[in-house]
Amino acid sequence: MKKLVVLLSAVGILLACQNKENKEGNLHLSGNIKGLKQGKLYIQKLQDTILTVIDSIEFDGKSTFESHLTIESPEMLYLFLDRGQTNSIDNNLSIFAEPGKMTIDTDLESFFANAKIKGSKNHELFEQFKSINTRFNNQQLELLELELNAKKNNNANQMDSILKEKDKILKRKYLYAINFALTQKDYEVSPYIALSEFYDAQLKYLDTIQKSVSPKVAKSKYGKMLEDFIAERKKSE
Repeated sequence: MKKLVVLLSAVGILLACQNKENKEGNLHLSGNIKGLKQGKLYIQKLQDTILTVIDSIEFDGKSTFESHLTIESPEMLYLFLDRGQTNSIDNNLSIFAEPGKMTIDTDLESFFANAKIKGSKNHELFEQFKSINTRFNNQQLELLELELNAKKNNNANQMDSILKEKDKILKRKYLYAINFALTQKDYEVSPYIALSEFYDAQLKYLDTIQKSVSPKVAKSKYGKMLEDFIAERKKSE
């Protein structure tokens, strides 16, 4: 009887620990939005191409927040700040979350621009990628403006020159993304960049990324998505 009591106690402790773990999740997200007194923060993820709210946090006098989430593997989460009666276009923030402890420190005035995110190597790498990729995007926008002016003025020679330059920039942009994904093959940011930045590139490039990622990354959410995407493209080509 004594042994049975001890056994049941042990089982009870084990179940309590499991329930606590399930309640807390494997991602502890905390932060501070300086200057925020009232509002609501929505944490969202993409599920079947639809943004789904996985947690919401009400602010009532305090600017700090925390959330306990469960994610199967590193993935992009999307934060939306509802400021109530205060309107702003700076309400969205994307974070490449991964299991563990992550912190977000920002302010109400520049929610996106001033955000400092720590605790995720994938997010750090993605920020590095964006810093260079933004230059290509800006160059493309500048050329688009020139292209519109050339069309307006019926300048065929200038149009031809602009189109050639656009093609060069696009190729450089793709090569940079491909090389970055190959270099970071041990991180989930690799297949994510393949899916988001050069999904329409030649299949051989996607294949190379998929075959080069580590076994851990291959089993992750984006690793599996890349594998499925390649399989679908091979069927249609």
